[in-house]
Amino acid sequence: MKKIIGSLICLLLIVLIAIGVFMGKGKDNSNDLTKITVAEVAHSIFYAPMYAADSLGYFEEVGIDADIILTSGADAVAASVMSGDAQIGFCGSEQSIYIYNGGEKDYLVNFAGLTKRDGSFIVARENKEFNIKDLKGSHVIAGREGGMPAMTLAYTLHESSIELDELNFDTSIAFASMSGAFIGGTGDYVALFEPTALQLEKQGFGYVVASLGELGGEVPYTTYMTKKSYLEDNKDIIEGFTKAIQKGLDYVFNHTDKEVAEVITSYFPDTSMNDLTEVIKRYRDADSWYRTTYITKEGFDRVQDIMDNSDKLDKKAPYDKLVNNEYNKK
Repeated sequence: MKKIIGSLICLLLIVLIAIGVFMGKGKDNSNDLTKITVAEVAHSIFYAPMYAADSLGYFEEVGIDADIILTSGADAVAASVMSGDAQIGFCGSEQSIYIYNGGEKDYLVNFAGLTKRDGSFIVARENKEFNIKDLKGSHVIAGREGGMPAMTLAYTLHESSIELDELNFDTSIAFASMSGAFIGGTGDYVALFEPTALQLEKQGFGYVVASLGELGGEVPYTTYMTKKSYLEDNKDIIEGFTKAIQKGLDYVFNHTDKEVAEVITSYFPDTSMNDLTEVIKRYRDADSWYRTTYITKEGFDRVQDIMDNSDKLDKKAPYDKLVNNEYNKK
């Protein structure tokens, strides 16, 4: 009899464990969090508010287990979200415009902004006072054709009455190879994100002479986007995610550069605390981050002006379809 009772108890335990595994599928079993994948276009200190939100547990507070994965290139980020490999993409808002104008019915919708300027810094071979007109007649490694860094620089040149045929505007070098090409002797100038620009400067290969973000003006440069269908079906996740990002922004604006550096140091293990603090200061001084996640029509229209200047805009895309500010505060 005891053997029968023991067997029944074991069977009951097995059933309970199986039920627990089934019910916990797609969740973090210990905290009952909804798992999502966030595809980031680059891993840069430029995105400090997002890493602060992750480090400080703001995603968990709203029931989200966010897996932030590097997916180099805005086109690759968009493809990852469109295929369902990632639920949220983090890249330039221009990708949503490309996809919408391509005729996709389940297009990408921008639901929160993080950075409001280009995050690149212009690095020169000589340390001297810089003027945008210095780029005339020079060889500039500008970034991927159709990407926001290259298009922002082209727009800045146009606004300064400098035509691209007045310099070697090089878009042939992949984003990840730009620094190496410059170190190898290619180009007079290169546009680089941090911490790469600072590392190159400290190694003696060049000097940061200007912020492309300050030169190019305010735009929704890097935004969070998801498929229209996912937004409609998962409003609670999008609302919670947006709240977490807003808390990350609030933290950055309410704490010192060093305090922010201490919070995100684990995301940049190869960067010293001093360098990390210096880069955060650079981005703060350049007024790189939105105060809130709200994406303005003026900024979105400016993105399209930048694209149009580079002949990358077939037609204007509608702000009211490609931007959803439902969970953003102005």
